[in-house]
Amino acid sequence: MKFQRLSNINTKRDAWVEINLDAIENNILELKSFVKPNTKILAVVKADAYGHGSSMIAPTLLASGVDYLGVASIDEGIELRNSKFKCPILVLGAAPVWAFDYAAQNNISLSLFLDNHIEAAQLTYKKTGLKTKAHIKLDTGMNRIGVLKENALDFINKVQKCEAIELQGIFTHFANAEFEDKTLEQLKIWEDIISQVNTDGLILHCFNTAASISQYKEDKYNMVRLGLALYGLLPDLPEFVKNVPNLIPAMSLKGRIINIHNAKAGNGVSYCHTFKTTKDTKIATIPIGYADGVDRRLSNKIYGILNGQKVPQIGNITMDQMMFDVTGVNAKEGDVITLIGENISINDWAKELGTINYELICRLKARLSRVYTR
Repeated sequence: MKFQRLSNINTKRDAWVEINLDAIENNILELKSFVKPNTKILAVVKADAYGHGSSMIAPTLLASGVDYLGVASIDEGIELRNSKFKCPILVLGAAPVWAFDYAAQNNISLSLFLDNHIEAAQLTYKKTGLKTKAHIKLDTGMNRIGVLKENALDFINKVQKCEAIELQGIFTHFANAEFEDKTLEQLKIWEDIISQVNTDGLILHCFNTAASISQYKEDKYNMVRLGLALYGLLPDLPEFVKNVPNLIPAMSLKGRIINIHNAKAGNGVSYCHTFKTTKDTKIATIPIGYADGVDRRLSNKIYGILNGQKVPQIGNITMDQMMFDVTGVNAKEGDVITLIGENISINDWAKELGTINYELICRLKARLSRVYTR
């Protein structure tokens, strides 16, 4: 009887996500070659760095030349501050007005786009004596959050005159960076606004990952925001893009075989018997299921890598476990099956489900331990 796994990866559960920090470092260096010189880089680490662990990968990001960290909420920013990161942090999403005090007290910059944001900053200044550090968010076509173009100049003027606000930058976000014509429309609106504003000393950022790789011709920015590609995956890109960075996916998903047994021909596997054996079949089970973020709709449609060989997943994926046909493969309990990793991409899952890779990597965090490697 085995009481421990003889492996360099020992977790409390026989399932985990591996994050390769060398891959993240490589990806930053690759992406820098697509960014004009002296441009600042904001690394988007919202949603726990797209499931990669923001506090754990931030040292690699910062050591590789990242200037800013971008989060979705004040809570995410405070988590980084509690982990002793002193770099600039920008909340890219909308912050509730009652939380402006927390942002100021933790030196976290906010996105401003409403008059009540200005009022909240004034109240924070009155109560704490601290100015709200801020970037103005412009809506140039995303229709999500931001100041509309017809109100932009007036709002920027109000913020610049407000003694309670330390204006650090202005930015916008592209809705269709993979389509040149639509992006150029947004760039035109961005340029029209910025050209009428005193931007001395301000950080201007409009390019996301896709726009940075596409290298749209635009000089009215001095920072780019990089997200998905940091983690080794590409967003959709325009058709004209031929040169892409040589990215390495940082995330792998692995599980150890916890049981192997043989089933005779004609046996159903898992709930509802959506798979039936057509011959004597050796079945291996690993402790990963839909509660770990693997979509149940992938049942009978994906495969893993076991000892260098592809093995098909069979039967419905259950909450905590899934099964593989390992017939003809040299397999034993404790061997590792890789679901995502070298030569097996989460992009395949996204295509099968009709969704995007962003969504799927963010799911793999509920119960899975994270192991960081180099």
